[in-house]
Amino acid sequence: MSKPVATVVITTYNKPDDLKLVLHSYNLQRIKNFEIVVADDGSDSKTKAVIDDFNDESDIKVLHVWQEDNGFQKTKILNKAIMASTSDYLIFTDGDCIARHDFVETHLRLRAHNYALSGGYFKLTAPVSKHITKDVISEQICFNKDWLLKKGQPKSFKLNKLTTSKIKSNILNKITPTKATFDGMNVSVWKKDILAVNGFDERLQYGGLDREVGERMMNLGVKFKQIRYSAICLHLYHERPYKKEDIITFNNEIRRTVRKNKLKITKFGIEKIN
Repeated sequence: MSKPVATVVITTYNKPDDLKLVLHSYNLQRIKNFEIVVADDGSDSKTKAVIDDFNDESDIKVLHVWQEDNGFQKTKILNKAIMASTSDYLIFTDGDCIARHDFVETHLRLRAHNYALSGGYFKLTAPVSKHITKDVISEQICFNKDWLLKKGQPKSFKLNKLTTSKIKSNILNKITPTKATFDGMNVSVWKKDILAVNGFDERLQYGGLDREVGERMMNLGVKFKQIRYSAICLHLYHERPYKKEDIITFNNEIRRTVRKNKLKITKFGIEKIN
């Protein structure tokens, strides 16, 4: 088998039903010469069963990188996933983000050396999320704004995130006030660039942990390009019980230090530096 042109890193934790839908969306990608690494922060056997079933049915290779459940350790499993990847280009996303069939193709088409690509997502409401099935994804109608509106999705400007027009997406990418950052649900980078900053800081938990690695990459000289209207994915609704204000405050202090001192490398990443 030839070396994959990209690795899609999908984070997950005990959401096997969502992961099944997400993996199905990658089985429908227009290009097939990529691999998937599922970065699993301690899920039970149901998640492994979903991955095993997918591997039996799909030609796309999925590697399951798992660690024991010891609380929220997303940064640790992400670093393990990076090291397990075999391609030179990494696309990061979450196990509740359904990719449109041109998602991987778009990241690869827009990639450039010394750049990272910053995408976004279209957030579904809880009722609309219940309408997302494998058949709906196969037909790609979940990416149609009229279908979403009929199912009860509120009308808003954010529906423009589902555009299929390259001209429109290019214009919106240029005029959006949202900064291009490292958002873990939809971002791609060269593997060498994230290794150069020693990966994710394993001290960080939920709340900016992905932005922080991006800020170190920016300090290294990597530029971030906005593609939030080009690389399209849908975010399935879920609660966030792991969101804790004291941890977010701790994370923000680390990020302030990174920005103030223009730090490029963390001592608490893939390699532990004394």
